Amino acid sequence: MIKLIECPRDAMQGREEFIDTAIKAAYINQLLQVGFDTIDFGSFVSPKAIPQMRDTAEVLSLLDLYKSKSKLLAIIANVRGAEDALHFEEIDYLGFPLSVSETFQQRNTNKSIAEALETVENIQNLCETHGKTLVTYLSMGFGNPYGDSYSPELVAEFVENLDEMGIKIISFADTIGTATPDLIKSLYEVNAQSFTQIEFGLHLHSNPAVLSPKIEAALKAGCRRFDGAILGFGGCPMAKDELVGNVATESLVSILEKNGYETGIDKTEFSEARKLAQVVFH
Repeated sequence: MIKLIECPRDAMQGREEFIDTAIKAAYINQLLQVGFDTIDFGSFVSPKAIPQMRDTAEVLSLLDLYKSKSKLLAIIANVRGAEDALHFEEIDYLGFPLSVSETFQQRNTNKSIAEALETVENIQNLCETHGKTLVTYLSMGFGNPYGDSYSPELVAEFVENLDEMGIKIISFADTIGTATPDLIKSLYEVNAQSFTQIEFGLHLHSNPAVLSPKIEAALKAGCRRFDGAILGFGGCPMAKDELVGNVATESLVSILEKNGYETGIDKTEFSEARKLAQVVFH
């Protein structure tokens, strides 16, 4: 079963002009009708760091969740953010960005990797106590531009640490578009075979022209959890390449269907969401 995770939070967070709260809620309400497994809808982080997401709690209050089977995921960067998110029973998943790169971990959460791992363990304990599931993103999972050490073996060490904490979902994140089909395949096969109790996902930033072989490599390696953002909005500001944005969900759906996989999305509602996205992200 393919799980599609739609990421309006990732698409919105880097935009300079503030998107009105009502518009955010209207867009996410439309996404809730499409049939995605999960909506990465907002984040509980410092409003100074990510001003676009300062209204996440208010957006949540405007969502109509009763007719939707989609689950909600909120990104957090520290224990305080996790505690804020845990107040809302509507949220199913908390997502934490853990980096394989020491430099990027400092830039992204103002923590060392050692401190971030300690934070992950504390948040995991909170999630277990409150009946939530922690999704850990391994950013720079396919390499980094900072000269920090990287290897598939290093990634496996991170996975082993997370497994010992009881983490059940890990998403490999290609923050700057460096993943190759061969690296995707090897990373998934090694970890999926060694840690069968963990669900591994893929959060790509990629040039659209080279996306299809990457998704197909992940599928062949057994990946069934994919993140995307309609029209490919968002991505990493450090990439300095406007083509290395989020995977466009419509491209992802097309590749999956071409390879014989059912996505379970409602095409009519999906079309409406794409129209609305063009207005939201004009």
